[in-house]
Amino acid sequence: MAVWSSILRATRQKLLQNSGSGTALIKNGQARCMSEQRTFVIRPSNFQWHKTKDYFHLYFLLGAIPVGIVITLINVFIGPATLEEIPEGYVPKEWEYLQHPIKRFLQRYFFPSQQQEYEKFLHHIYHENQLRKVRLLEQQVNVAMSTARDYRSSYFREFYGAKYFHHYKQSLDKYMGEEN
Repeated sequence: MAVWSSILRATRQKLLQNSGSGTALIKNGQARCMSEQRTFVIRPSNFQWHKTKDYFHLYFLLGAIPVGIVITLINVFIGPATLEEIPEGYVPKEWEYLQHPIKRFLQRYFFPSQQQEYEKFLHHIYHENQLRKVRLLEQQVNVAMSTARDYRSSYFREFYGAKYFHHYKQSLDKYMGEEN
């Protein structure tokens, strides 16, 4: 193996020396010597930063352009609401009081009404009041039980062991009878 590498090296050197293309390039100054003080600076990659910017721009434009077009079309073709007479016997809905069509749409389909919010708040107050009453009743029961001291507490459970004692006695008699 060593013989082949030395033969190939010698042949390659002779071929390059005899061909005038290598020397002609060096004479004309077209060969790069790599001695121009250019150094390869090792620094962290910016790939993730550029990829993040690309994704941000993509998804921002995917969202911003259609939303901008929709808002522009709504403002141009529908426009703000105007005041008009309310017919007799008609009760307007709460979203009909808003001027902008997007606000009307959101109030009608996405947000709860003020009446619903008020009723939820009243239910919360009612529930908390019921809890307060139960806690007060428990406190009164505990005070009454502690003053009289004639009642077992609510956590006490009576244990009737007669049934289990009877079964134990029968099994013991059976075991003792088998032994004799």
